[in-house]
Amino acid sequence: MAEKFLARHTTASLRTLLDGKKPVVALIPVGSTEPHGPHLGLATDVVISAAACVKACELFEKKGPLTALIAPALPYGVTDCATGFAGAVSVPAAALTAYAAAVCDGLLASGIRHVCLVNNHLEPAHDAAIRAVVAGREGRVSVACPLTKKWARTLSAEFKSGACHAGRYETSIMLAAAPEMVDDSMRSVLAPVPISLSQKLGEGVTTFLEMGMELAYAGDPAAATVAEGEQLIHRLAEMVVGEVREALGLPT
Repeated sequence: MAEKFLARHTTASLRTLLDGKKPVVALIPVGSTEPHGPHLGLATDVVISAAACVKACELFEKKGPLTALIAPALPYGVTDCATGFAGAVSVPAAALTAYAAAVCDGLLASGIRHVCLVNNHLEPAHDAAIRAVVAGREGRVSVACPLTKKWARTLSAEFKSGACHAGRYETSIMLAAAPEMVDDSMRSVLAPVPISLSQKLGEGVTTFLEMGMELAYAGDPAAATVAEGEQLIHRLAEMVVGEVREALGLPT
């Protein structure tokens, strides 16, 4: 496989790729810098998005006729739910939309055929800010996010329950994608926290602390496994490929 990371290309090697026969799409991992319990790193959401992008590049290579590149990530987002915890770095929604849109426009202007924002930070205001980038760029920009119902139903029971912030779902993916960012001795003794973020947000409860997530996690991290993480990464990659091909009018 050709070099899949945009940042590792030279201007000459990128030009050769853009001048080739296969259209080039750019995948941008999108996430946040926020607490994920006492066992996962602050960059968890970005790492999950990046892992999905890496696997998606493999799937694109098999499906054709596109070449996928992974662009540098957008590691900050709207993280107001994590207010009160160290490491929660939130940016205004309007600023995030403007910045992400400018990045997409720059990639498109360089000759990239399509840009997909691969987002795994699921705070509603953040999701809305990222999806707002598509307006006026339909067919050229897409969003791949598991909050979309057709992709959510392909994921694990914990994810669908909404009790999935740094729980079994995210911890499994991190064990598979970046085990060095998991404090395994800590996560293995954490008790399940059966709090559904989606339910609480629907009730108007907007912060982890108000929800009762005193350690900034929900779900069951002690039940996480590498095997489940690998399976989930594959499903997230299928989501990325599906969104891009649909946006370009290609069979999915």
